Amino acid sequence: MELDGLFGYDAVSLSSEGDSVVIIDQTLLPWEERFLALRDEEEVREAIAKLRVRGAPAIGVAAAYGMYVAFRRKVKEGGLDPRGADSEFYRIKNLICSARPTAVNLSAALERMAECFKSVSGKSLALQLDALRSEADAVKEEDMAMCRAIAEFGAELIPRTDMGILTHCNAGHFAVSRYGTALAPVYLAQSRGLAPRVFADETRPLMQGARITVLELQKAGVDVTLQCDNMASALMRAGKVDIVFTGCDRVAANGDTANKIGTSALAVLARYYGIPFYILGPTSSIDPSAASGDDIPVEQRDPSEVTDLYFERRIAPAGVKVYNPAFDITPADLISGIVTERGIFRPPYDFTNLKLNETAV
Repeated sequence: MELDGLFGYDAVSLSSEGDSVVIIDQTLLPWEERFLALRDEEEVREAIAKLRVRGAPAIGVAAAYGMYVAFRRKVKEGGLDPRGADSEFYRIKNLICSARPTAVNLSAALERMAECFKSVSGKSLALQLDALRSEADAVKEEDMAMCRAIAEFGAELIPRTDMGILTHCNAGHFAVSRYGTALAPVYLAQSRGLAPRVFADETRPLMQGARITVLELQKAGVDVTLQCDNMASALMRAGKVDIVFTGCDRVAANGDTANKIGTSALAVLARYYGIPFYILGPTSSIDPSAASGDDIPVEQRDPSEVTDLYFERRIAPAGVKVYNPAFDITPADLISGIVTERGIFRPPYDFTNLKLNETAV
């Protein structure tokens, strides 16, 4: 496939020794590409909570491998009995799961690991470890296959050369195990000679667009232009945007979608200017237990991200109250389509009968 070999490393992987989860520390991008080896559940939880690893699919892969690595460490330390290992397994699982509330991939990956563990509970520790390792590997392999399929379906929305594509936050190579979701079709179109032009919102307050999206698009040779978030309307009015692609952290059963704060504003603008607005992500991000966006928990983050982070000096008066939700909810009726590894879903959305536990790629 044209995407293979595009990047020289994965955002999340298991070390060759199997004793650590290897991630690239995204908080240091674009200034430094530093890889971290996470060796226990505390380090995995901290990496997810502090956004060292971010992007819903990447979080899921990191959680699956983190569960395996942390449990493996406890086994190697000794003192665990095969029939008494359950409490330790679930302690680790619950700790990692507490890292972030919104991206459903985190809890879904850990529940998958728990189902695997149930199937071998009480058997030898070696067999338990082998089963957990295989399951975590499967989570990553399926993630890569998912990204390749999303690239193909999403590329159908880029039928001609030189299309202007607006994106928000980062839903590319760094946000998954490999390739990307919202950016995967861009890379595929680029490899096919269509030369898409990408406009990347900086994505306040954590600047994922400026720091990460721009970095990876430049590396891939894609024509990319950075803009402040509040410049999107001017860009659309100028006729430079043909389509909007964003990722997702959780999709409700009715199609309401949680994604990085600022996404819903783009959807409103796109509707006003008559520009198609697409969400791209795996079916694993669909949460059938959430009837609508009102049922999706939205993480509130540290106020210092707004007032201090990435500034040499604090930019707001001391003591000011700060509203800092990590995500917002885009209503389903503003979404032109949701691109998944199973195809493009269009309104009215109904995922209630979708068999989300089946692999379709």
